[in-house]
Amino acid sequence: MKILEGTVQKRARLIHPVIFCLSVLIASPPLAAQSSKAASPVQTKRPILDNNFDQLHQVSASLQSLSKRVSPSVVQIFSTGYKPDSDRDHRNTTLLSRGLTSGSGIIIASDGWIVTNAHVVQGGRRIRVQLNHEGEFPATQSGARHALFDAKLVVADRDTDLALLKIEATDLPTLELADSSDLKQGQLVLAFGSPLGFDNSVSMGIVSSVARQPDPDSPTIYVQTDAAINPGNSGGPLVDTSGRIVGINTLILTQSGGNEGIGLAIPSNVVRSVYNQVRNEGHVHHHQIGISARNITPGLASGLGLDREDGIVIEDVVPGGPATSAGLMPGDIVLSVNEKQVQNIRQFALALYPFAVGENAKLEIQRGKQVLSYQIPVSEKQDVQERLADLVTREQANIPQLGILALTLDEQLVAMLPPLRNRFGVVIAGKEAYGAYEGEGPLPGDVIYSVNGKQVDSIDSLRAVLERLKTTDAIALQVERLGSLHYLVLETDQ
Repeated sequence: MKILEGTVQKRARLIHPVIFCLSVLIASPPLAAQSSKAASPVQTKRPILDNNFDQLHQVSASLQSLSKRVSPSVVQIFSTGYKPDSDRDHRNTTLLSRGLTSGSGIIIASDGWIVTNAHVVQGGRRIRVQLNHEGEFPATQSGARHALFDAKLVVADRDTDLALLKIEATDLPTLELADSSDLKQGQLVLAFGSPLGFDNSVSMGIVSSVARQPDPDSPTIYVQTDAAINPGNSGGPLVDTSGRIVGINTLILTQSGGNEGIGLAIPSNVVRSVYNQVRNEGHVHHHQIGISARNITPGLASGLGLDREDGIVIEDVVPGGPATSAGLMPGDIVLSVNEKQVQNIRQFALALYPFAVGENAKLEIQRGKQVLSYQIPVSEKQDVQERLADLVTREQANIPQLGILALTLDEQLVAMLPPLRNRFGVVIAGKEAYGAYEGEGPLPGDVIYSVNGKQVDSIDSLRAVLERLKTTDAIALQVERLGSLHYLVLETDQ
């Protein structure tokens, strides 16, 4: 669907609908039977009808009570800042543009901790949390009661698409996390949030699948539901009939841009793991062994001449990574992890998940006709561009002349980047859609050392050099990119 806060679009073959009409036939008894029971037809049927009405009333009352209990813990989130641009003409760059995102969130701890989707707050320079108007607003330190709070972004983890926010408030109503492994197909669930900006909304449905994998080559799994989910629901809770969180509403698969009955939620067990890691360690661990892999299909097996049409095959081995050091190679087929057979990417990811950083994972590999065994140390995954983009919320990051978002190189950034030639400069954290100059501009991860021969060692010095240039002057940037120095030339059309 069209993206307001991270929902995805799925193209599918058009299937003409088949409309089924369900008719309830009330058969009349024979005339003789009617006359013989004429004295008491109402007395025999009315208790059944009354009982049905009572049951419907009880169900309705239960849903009302559930909604009243859950709603105060659901918040609306407004994020203003730089967001990824969906411009398809710039596939090799990270384009960011300023915009407003609205989504939902859940109060997960009474002292102001809120969980939402990372895509709701991605690039946010100012994040505000709107509490439910039907709840009692908490008192702040000044004694005043407010519904709208500025929030601090503690962690935005793109791999799980989860983020944790903190607001300065106490005694907030919270929701309990359920064990998502206990979910059953057909189980009744309710989705809360702010679809299309309408806050405090609820929809009802069932669990369509307990472990849906939209991308067969991705290990990410979701809870699928037919409860109505639309843009703005992202980050809100999917709850069971006890009011416990079973998932975080995240995606919908759609052709029209709106709800079509295929909603996806991050399982509550993933939410619990991320929340506990952040509260206990301050960040989220992502384990990897330095490979990329994909599911084997009949076509792939035929093309590569494999003797099997299921399982997973290694596509790439990261240079210098744990798998390279251990001896794995592209084309190897993974048979098992710690003697547990794996037949697809999801099973492979789940098998690696319990390992801590530094522990060895035993992989059994098929290479040609050989079956080999490897001990591979598990390391923590790093993504420099994502970590740089997370820092763009700092003030004064915008350099409009170059169409970039930049950060002054410091010791923290030096530790994040590959070895650099210098200990000074300006790091590119992201690109905006437009700049005042045309030409090959810097890319995220590049470090600018000089402009037209003048050294720059901070954002302020970069701005000062650029402001002294005439609008007709060409710009020659000296940058370091992936260990090599380059001159990038930019010019105006004036």
